[in-house]
Amino acid sequence: MATRLLLLTQWFDPEPTFKGLLFARELARRGFEVEVVTGFPNYPGGKVYPGYRIRWIQRETIDGVRVTRVPLYPSHDRSAFGRVLNYLSFAVSATLYGLLGAVRPSVIYAYQPPLTVGVAAVILRLLRRAPLVYDIQDMWPDTLRSTGMIRSEWLLGLVGGACRLVYRFADRIVVLSPGFQRLLLERGVPASKVEVIYNWADESAIASAASGEEPPGFPPPGPFRVLFAGNMGKAQALDAVIDAARILQEQGAGAHLVLLGGGLEVERLKRRTSELRLDNVTFLPPVPMARVGAYLAAADALLVHLRRDPLFEITIPSKTQAYLAAGRPVIMAVSGDAASLVSESCGGVVASPEDAGSIAAAIVDLASMPEDDRRAMGRRGLEHYRSRLSVAVGVDHFASTLSDCVHSRGNRDA
Repeated sequence: MATRLLLLTQWFDPEPTFKGLLFARELARRGFEVEVVTGFPNYPGGKVYPGYRIRWIQRETIDGVRVTRVPLYPSHDRSAFGRVLNYLSFAVSATLYGLLGAVRPSVIYAYQPPLTVGVAAVILRLLRRAPLVYDIQDMWPDTLRSTGMIRSEWLLGLVGGACRLVYRFADRIVVLSPGFQRLLLERGVPASKVEVIYNWADESAIASAASGEEPPGFPPPGPFRVLFAGNMGKAQALDAVIDAARILQEQGAGAHLVLLGGGLEVERLKRRTSELRLDNVTFLPPVPMARVGAYLAAADALLVHLRRDPLFEITIPSKTQAYLAAGRPVIMAVSGDAASLVSESCGGVVASPEDAGSIAAAIVDLASMPEDDRRAMGRRGLEHYRSRLSVAVGVDHFASTLSDCVHSRGNRDA
């Protein structure tokens, strides 16, 4: 008899999400009978996608995966009220459906953020008597405090208490880095509950770059081209990268920085680049994931940068895996677990975050390497990705964890 998996996630394809259809499809291939419970697609704009309208239940089958959508209040604006209502409405709908509509699962998988999904999953675990695997991608309340999303210590304490409740009742907790694991152990979560399963990259999008054509807008070959791809917000602290470009231009280093993506800081960074009269920085607008691989393949090196913050020392930005999978040298300007991962892979170099001189020096060091050595570095990163971070490796690990929870519950109930 197939293991019935209830996969609980607020965001799912066609929304941009990490553990979405690919994850569900791969688990189904490994013998799980998967039902996804999710909301009506509205992220990131807060508007329901064309072709959908909110109703009590909508069922569809995508690539053999059963997807059940339940109602929520669509909102992703800056309003705290709207965001909270968005989270709570999905949690209530998912709980009601899980209790009244879903076939009793053998095991429940829940994806955080947001925390409210975890609370719903705990209710279903207790009332449907199914073990719970809880996947933490964002450490709350730490992220809320670090980003300033919540400033009230009372509210942060309330969130922390809800987290402890979910941790208590989850049968297994999966985290994306050793740092997350250490933090949970420090907070009293039993070591037997917590395991690290690294995130993976969108391998199909990266593989689509095989044509080798230069992507639109990318600087022509000649200078050493360093690409930063992704969101440009406060957390990325990209002023340090602009300052590194200024140093490189003053040194005549022959390097060109390309910043690909959108975000709240883009226009300000553009203005600052213009004020500094930098001609070695190019801004490119966001492109669909299916086209990102071509930009990664065109670069000579790929840059990760986050501001200096204790929270970021225990996280691994998702672009790390994508960069390694692209087979290009990585410049990791993030301290902690992300830097350790790149060093362990021998697929790149490490620089200090928010240190323009360190970033510029890392770029110069890579640019001065023989091209064959850089290619070898990229290949080492790719091999490390394939052996430890790939979709196949990660989903196999999840399948083992889910099955182990089912068997452990069965032994306790016997």
